[in-house]
Amino acid sequence: MSETRALDRMIAAAPGALRAVAEMDIAAAVDALRGCERIALVGTGTSFHAAELGAWALNAEDGRRARAAESSRLGALDRAEGVILITHTGETAYSLRVRRRVLAARQPLVSITGPAVDWPEALVTPVREEAETYTVSYTAALAVLGRLVDALAGAGEPGPRLLGRIADRVERIVADPEIDHVGMPARSLALVGTGPWAVTAREAALKLREGARMLCEGFDAERLLHGFAVPYGPADGLVLVEPDEDPIGLTAALGAAAARESIPVFEITEPTPDTGVVFGQIPITVRLQCLAARFARLRGTDPDTAITGAWAEPALWELGAPPAAGA
Repeated sequence: MSETRALDRMIAAAPGALRAVAEMDIAAAVDALRGCERIALVGTGTSFHAAELGAWALNAEDGRRARAAESSRLGALDRAEGVILITHTGETAYSLRVRRRVLAARQPLVSITGPAVDWPEALVTPVREEAETYTVSYTAALAVLGRLVDALAGAGEPGPRLLGRIADRVERIVADPEIDHVGMPARSLALVGTGPWAVTAREAALKLREGARMLCEGFDAERLLHGFAVPYGPADGLVLVEPDEDPIGLTAALGAAAARESIPVFEITEPTPDTGVVFGQIPITVRLQCLAARFARLRGTDPDTAITGAWAEPALWELGAPPAAGA
């Protein structure tokens, strides 16, 4: 991978970030959450995808009730509910509002943030993003979440050992992501998976939209079937994300149906047995990040400055933020 752009450097930084998270002291955060009957995981955009995977893992592996909520749609908090707030920059308007609200309510709070943030409750990921197409901050946040889930579930905290293995695998993926078989569509691309892989499909679609400035959507298999597949045709493409993990085979069946409609179909797989929901998504996530970088290169776009023009107006990004202190 050429390292001429910040995005490439950030993807290449993932193995080191994972190893650093493996050494992170998370004891205080675990203690803050251990007595909570319920946990809300909150984020915006990419951070919300991390929240979805974290909630999925807590429900599946820990047994306590967990939910994922977008920062602008958190709703009421139960008194027995702790909050994990995920914000890579610590600047997202609605995330700041959520943090202030949780602190005012004196409910348990753990934030997962980047190194530019200095919050006392925060678990700080080790690499500051240099590209607006966020990659390493997402994989690092997943690593932190995976460690929290392991610890809360009483799994003996195998996180550091597993992260070492995953970091080695990610290092090999960065060197050779094996994505050249995925063709550039003339019009748009859809990614589809099931369960946690559907979350990863949505996250990858966001990276492709930001980095390569192309029309791209991510779907759960059933959602794609129920009407969302209708506009796709030969000018588009369909990527099946880990189709063998679909217990009823719908993801693969959708690929077969797309092929009959002359839609180019591709598969991206990265089996990670016995690593849990969150850790298991990290290697395939990095492969898909590499796909976004490749398509950005092919399309000649700048993935380091994803949001431009009127979409970058500061007034838009400040809407929803809490009032300044003393206002």
